[in-house]
Amino acid sequence: MTAPKKVVVFDYGFGNVRSAERALARVGADVEITRDYERAMNADGLLVPGVGAFAACMRGLRDARGEWIIGRRLSGGRPVMGICVGMQILFARGIEHGVETEGLDEWPGTVGPLKADVVPHMGWNTVDAAEGSRLFAGLDAGDRYYFVHSYAAREWELETGNPHIAAPKVSWATHGEPFVAAVENGPLWATQFHPEKSGDAGAQLLSNWIETL
Repeated sequence: MTAPKKVVVFDYGFGNVRSAERALARVGADVEITRDYERAMNADGLLVPGVGAFAACMRGLRDARGEWIIGRRLSGGRPVMGICVGMQILFARGIEHGVETEGLDEWPGTVGPLKADVVPHMGWNTVDAAEGSRLFAGLDAGDRYYFVHSYAAREWELETGNPHIAAPKVSWATHGEPFVAAVENGPLWATQFHPEKSGDAGAQLLSNWIETL
């Protein structure tokens, strides 16, 4: 019998860490909530949640050395998964109320206000999963996921241009306009929605991630 995968939920003050802990434990992970550098670096997977404002999350992440931990893990091919604002901060910049904030710049592009009649986008939505997605493996097109956000990446700007490097798998959802709902890019995966609040579909998705660790 193989040992359960060790997953650290990174605790930098801006995420539903307990909900994430419960959801990961439900699908068999050995979960720890911490901001400790060594534990975060040595875990099989690092989950970075995020709620609130882009700028505040970036300040909290930098204060906890999260920017460095994420960068070091990814440079070594070690899996990281971002959720909600934890996904948004992976882009180059975020614009909220006209104020631009630098993100982690793992992906080019800008996170900006959703153009929709009703904002925030709060509730259940389907996702148009990328072809060959491992994240959405075993899930149906009609499955719904729980979103709570007013901002999103509305374009995908990363082009590898190298036939020897697998292109990122980008999944989309629509609320007023299309936006990036999930990304699978080597060891870096992320979702705009909350899998930990998305019932059985979210549990399957987290299980799919853990199977890759």
